[in-house]
Amino acid sequence: MRRFFYATSSDSSDKNAPTWPQLSTLAIGANVELTESIVHHWCRVLRANNGDTGILFDGFGGEYQVQLNSISKKQATATLLSHLETDRNVAILTKIGLVMSRGERMDYAIQKSTELGVTAIQLLSSHHGEVNLKPAQVEKKLAHWQQVAIAACEQCGLNRPPLIIAPLSIDDWLSNIAANENDNDKEMAVSPIVAELSKDAYYQALQQPADLRLQLSVPASGQPLMPEALPVVLKQQAPYIELLIGPEGGLSADECAKAADVGFAPWQIGPRVLRTETAPVVALATLASLATLHTLHM
Repeated sequence: MRRFFYATSSDSSDKNAPTWPQLSTLAIGANVELTESIVHHWCRVLRANNGDTGILFDGFGGEYQVQLNSISKKQATATLLSHLETDRNVAILTKIGLVMSRGERMDYAIQKSTELGVTAIQLLSSHHGEVNLKPAQVEKKLAHWQQVAIAACEQCGLNRPPLIIAPLSIDDWLSNIAANENDNDKEMAVSPIVAELSKDAYYQALQQPADLRLQLSVPASGQPLMPEALPVVLKQQAPYIELLIGPEGGLSADECAKAADVGFAPWQIGPRVLRTETAPVVALATLASLATLHTLHM
C-alpha cells in the first residue's frame, strides 16, 4: 500500500502559504484534503482513482489508512479509515553532525541514515570539507535534503522523518555545545515543511544534552575500538547519542581537539577508512545491533 507524508506545513517560507491540520485532530471517518505534494504524486504520477487506499503519516506518531473519495484537476480528498499506532522508530535517539559532501553522495548518506532510523542530521562545513553553501543556496539545498529524507520514510515505513538542520561550521556547532546553547526555547533551523513538526516533544528531546557523544575517527593505534561508555549508555531506556562524522579528508587537528573538549570520544569501527557517506550507515547499523544485543541479554 502506498505511503505518503502528510506535511502540516508548507514547503514554502511564505507565511501566507497554506497549512493542514494534524491528522490526530480529525475523527476517523472524516474527510481530509490532501496536500499538493500528495495530489501530484498519488493522483497524477501514479494515476490513482476514487476508491484506492493508501497510508498517510504526518510525523506526529502512527499512521492512517485512507481511501480516496474525490479527485479534481488541482485537489483531492480522502476519508480517514483507521489509525494504526505502528511505530517503527529505533529505540535510540541519534543526531549526526555530518560534514556535507557533493551531489549523490550526500543524498545517499541522508537516504540510508533515514532508513536506519536517524532522528536528525546537523549539516556541517569544515576545514577539509568540499561543500560550503552560500546563503542564497541554503534554503533550496535544505528543502532538497529534507525531501530526500521524507521520500526514504515513505519507502521504508518510518513514521517520524528525521530533521535535516541548516548548516553550521563545525567550529560554530561545537562552540554552541560548549556554551550549552541547546535548549527547548531555541527553534531548530529546519525546512519550512517540518518547522511545525520540529516543535513536537519527540524532536524537542534533541535540544537536551546528549547522553554520549562519539566522533567517528580514522583508525589509529592507541585508541580504543569502542568507548567504554557506549555499552553503558545503550542500556538506558531511550539513550540519546550524538555522532560527529567528518569529510573525506578527515577533520583537522584543531577540529578534533575542539570536539574532544566538548566530550566527543573517538570511535573506530573496524580497521578500514570509511567514506563519509558510508560512515553514518555503518555507525547507525552498529548502534542498532549493539542495542539489540544488550536488550537480548537483559
